[in-house]
Amino acid sequence: MNKKVTLSLTLAALVVLASCAKSSTGRNQITLFSSSELDKMGASSFAQMKEKEKISTDQAVNNYVQCVAKAITVNVPKSAHNGEWEVVVFDSEQVNAFALPGGKIGIYTGILKVAKTQDQLGAIIGHEVGHVIESHSNERMSSNKLSQTTTALFDTVLSAGNVEHRELLISGFGVLAKYGVLMPYGRAHESEADIVGQDLMAKSGFEPSAAIDLWLNMAKLSNGSPPEFMSTHPSNKTRIDQLKGHLPISQTFYQASNAPTCKKPNNI
Repeated sequence: MNKKVTLSLTLAALVVLASCAKSSTGRNQITLFSSSELDKMGASSFAQMKEKEKISTDQAVNNYVQCVAKAITVNVPKSAHNGEWEVVVFDSEQVNAFALPGGKIGIYTGILKVAKTQDQLGAIIGHEVGHVIESHSNERMSSNKLSQTTTALFDTVLSAGNVEHRELLISGFGVLAKYGVLMPYGRAHESEADIVGQDLMAKSGFEPSAAIDLWLNMAKLSNGSPPEFMSTHPSNKTRIDQLKGHLPISQTFYQASNAPTCKKPNNI
C-alpha cells in the first residue's frame, strides 16, 4: 500500500477515535460536528421551512400545541438546548412532526388527527425532542460523511492495487454500507428516541402508555411498508413491543410528575 493511502487511512481512524461519545442509553456514537454548527444548521433549516410551509393561524390549535410542547421542553437537559424553544404549527395534512438542534419544533396539523389526546401528542413531541437530546442529527451527518470518505478511500486502495472488477466491488461496498450500517443506524436512532421520549413525556406528566396507543394509531395508517431491514425506521410492531417492555420504568417517572391540562380544540 502506498504512503498516501496509508496516511489517509490513519487520519480517518484518528478522526473516528477522537469523536467517539456515548448516548444517554449507553450506545456508542460518532459525532464529527460541534453543537454550535448543528444549532446554526437547525436554525437555518427552520427559517427555510417557515418561508416554504403554511403556518397555522388557528389560535386554539396553537395554544394546545404550545401547552404540550412547553410541558415537555422544560424537562429537556440544558446540554441539549439551553434557552427558549421555538414551536411552530404548520397547516398541512401531512402526518409529521420534527425537532431540530437549536431548540426548534415543528408540528403539522395532520398529525393531530393521529395523536388523539394530549398524552399522545406528548409522545410525539417527546420522541422528536429525544432525537435532539441524543444528537442524532450529528450522528447521521457524521455517518454519511464517514461512509463517503470510506468509500473514496476504498476506491483509492483498489485503484492503487490495480484490482479487477473495481467498480463492482465499490458498488457492493455501497450496498453493504446502506443496508448494513446506515439504515440500522437510523433504526437505532428511532428506537432510542422512542425510549428517551417515553421517559421524557412521563417526567412531563403525560401518561407513558399513550406512546403505545399512538403507534397503534400509526400502524392503522401503514400500507405496504417495506420490510424492516430495508427501512430506516423500525416496524410498528417492533416499536410497540419495545415501548411496552420499557413502560414499567417510564411509569415510575410518571407517578412522580404533575399532569398538565392542555385543552384540545374541538376541530381536531
